[in-house]
Amino acid sequence: MRTTVTERGQVSIPAAVRRSLKIEPLSSVEWVVENGSARLIPIPRDLISALRGSGRPGAVKRLLSDRHRDRRKEDRR
Repeated sequence: MRTTVTERGQVSIPAAVRRSLKIEPLSSVEWVVENGSARLIPIPRDLISALRGSGRPGAVKRLLSDRHRDRRKEDRR
């Protein structure tokens, strides 16, 4: 899909893209520029809900175990 940049630097996001990425009026987006190209990343309104369930099973348990191990090492010093 191709769009045109206005004289004021504005770009319209095509409706199909907005629907696909769930971008609604007043949504926030992040622009990332890397290696000569730009990416548009939609920012969910509720970040906690958006991330819920995305972690690996057992990740919290491993993190806490690692933290306890590190704390024991520091206490020995």
